[in-house]
Amino acid sequence: MSVLTKLKGQGNAPTLFASFIYFDLSFMIWTLLGPLSSEIVESLAMTGFLMTTSEKATLLSLPILSGALLRIVLGFGVDKFGAKKTALTSQFIVIIALLATYFLGDSVTYTFLLFIGLLLGFAGASFAVALPQAGQWYPPKLQGLVLGIAGSANFGVVMGFIFAPKIAEHYGWQTVFLIAAGLASILFITYALIAKDAPPNVYKVNPKQLKDYWKLLKDKDTWWFNLFYAISFGGFVGFGVFLKLYLTDTYPKEMEALGLAWFAESNVNVMAGYFGALCIFAGTVLRPIGGSIADKIGGIKSLYIFFSIVTVMVIINATVTLPFLLVIFVFFITMANLGMANGAVFQLVPQRYARDIGIMVGIVGAAGGLGGTALIKTLGWSKDAFDGYTVGFLIFAGVTVVAIAGLSFVKKRWRTTWGVQSGGMI
Repeated sequence: MSVLTKLKGQGNAPTLFASFIYFDLSFMIWTLLGPLSSEIVESLAMTGFLMTTSEKATLLSLPILSGALLRIVLGFGVDKFGAKKTALTSQFIVIIALLATYFLGDSVTYTFLLFIGLLLGFAGASFAVALPQAGQWYPPKLQGLVLGIAGSANFGVVMGFIFAPKIAEHYGWQTVFLIAAGLASILFITYALIAKDAPPNVYKVNPKQLKDYWKLLKDKDTWWFNLFYAISFGGFVGFGVFLKLYLTDTYPKEMEALGLAWFAESNVNVMAGYFGALCIFAGTVLRPIGGSIADKIGGIKSLYIFFSIVTVMVIINATVTLPFLLVIFVFFITMANLGMANGAVFQLVPQRYARDIGIMVGIVGAAGGLGGTALIKTLGWSKDAFDGYTVGFLIFAGVTVVAIAGLSFVKKRWRTTWGVQSGGMI
C-alpha cells in the first residue's frame, strides 16, 4: 500500500504540506553555519581572528543549543496560542536575523555571529511546531508515517550543503543569508495562507501551564525518550553540522583529488559540502521509512536495529583507518540509521503522550538539540585535547550502547501498560 493510499481521506493534506515545507526551510536555516563553516573561518581569519577547533564547535553548536531550549518554549506556545501563530512569530524573528547578518557584511565579528546563532535557534525550534501541527490531524496508527513525513523536511539541510558553499565561493557567504531571508519570507506568506490548526472536534487540547511541564518531567518515560532522541536526532544534527569541518580538516587532499577527477572542482569547501549533503540525504530521505518500519514491527524493535548499526559504524570510524570513500560510506550508513531512528522514536511518543504531544515534542525535541550540542562540543574538545576525533566518536558510541540497554529495560513495561491501549505497534 502506497503512502498516498494510507493517507487518503485522513487528516488535512495542505497542513501536512505546509508543516513539511516550514520545517524543511527552517531546518536548512537552523544549520546554515555548518555548510558555511569553512568560509566563515577563513573570512574571520582575514580580520586576524584565528579560531581554535573548540571555538568553531561553539559557533556551530549555539544554534543547536538555542533551538533545543526554544523547542520547549514553542511547544508551550503550540498548546497555548496554536501552532500557526507560534510558527509565524518565530519565522519573523529568523528573517530579521538573516537580514541583519547580510547587511552588516564584512563587519561581522565572531561575537556577533554567536548572537545570530542564538536567534537561528528559532528556526530549529520549528520542530516543536511542525510535528504536532501535522500529527494532530491524524489517528494513532498513522503517527509514525505522518510525523516521519513532516520530520523528513531535514532535506533542507541537504540543499544547504549542496548550494551554500558554491554561492559563497562566487558571491560571498553573507549572500547566502540574503537568499535564505528571501526564501523565508516566501515561506512566511505561504504558511500563513494554507496551514490550519486542527479544530477541537479533531484534536482536543487544553492550554498547558508550567506545572504541566514539571509533571511530565517527573515521568521516567520522558527521560527515556529524551535519551533516545538525544542520540538519534542529536547524532544526526551533530554529525551533520560538524561534518564539513571534519572533512576539510581530515581529508582535504582526498577531496581535492576526487573533485578534480569527478567535477573539475578544486575547491575543497565545495567538495566537503557535496559529501556532507550525500550523508545527510541518507538520514533525511529514510526518516519516514523508519517511522513506517516502526508502525509495522514496533518502535522498540526498530530502535534496537538502528542503534546497533549506528554503534558499529561509529566504532569503525573511530578505530579503523579507512580509504576516504569508505569513510563516506560509513558516515552514509550512520546517518541513514540515525534518520530512521528519528522516525521510530516519534512513532512511540504520540502513543505514550497523545494529549500532551505539543509539550512532549518540545521536551523531547529539546533533548535532541542538547544531544547535538553535546556531540559537536565533544568532537571539538577531542580534536583540541587529543589532536584527533577518535575519543569523541567513542564517547558517542558508548552513550548509544547505554540507550540500547535502556530499550531492554523498558520494553516489557511499555508493552504491557500504555502500549496495550495506544492503538499502534510498540
